[in-house]
Amino acid sequence: MTRKPQVNVGVVIVSHSSKVAEGAADMVRQMVGEAVPLAFTGGNADGGLGTDVAAILAAIDRAWTPAGVVILVDLGGAETNSEMAVEMLDEARRGRVSVCNAPIVEGAVIAATEASGGSPLEMVKRMAEELSPQ
Repeated sequence: MTRKPQVNVGVVIVSHSSKVAEGAADMVRQMVGEAVPLAFTGGNADGGLGTDVAAILAAIDRAWTPAGVVILVDLGGAETNSEMAVEMLDEARRGRVSVCNAPIVEGAVIAATEASGGSPLEMVKRMAEELSPQ
C-alpha cells in the first residue's frame, strides 16, 4: 500500500520591512526545513516601508497548498492589506487562508512547526495565537 505524501499548511510572512520578512522566513526555514511551504513579502515597490496587496496575493500563491495558508503580519497595515488580499481570492481558496493574530516571528515559527507535523489549518492558527507571547 502506498501512502499519499502529507500536504502541510503553508505559511506567509507579511512585514512592512523586506528585511524583517526575509529574516523571519529565514528563521522559520532553519527551524523546520522544507517541510512547510513558505513565502514572505515586505516593503513597498519603491523599496521603502509598507505592504502591497498584489505582493501578498503572490506570496499566498507561492505558499498555497490544499491544506491552506496562514498569514503572519507585523503591523495593522499589513493585517489590513492581508485581509484585503484574502477577500480577493476566489471563494474556494478564501476559506482556506487565515490571518493570525500573533507576533510575526514567534507566530511564524510556531505555525510552521505545527504545520510541519501535518496539523490542519485551524490548529496551526490556534497554536500560533495561543503559544506566542503577546
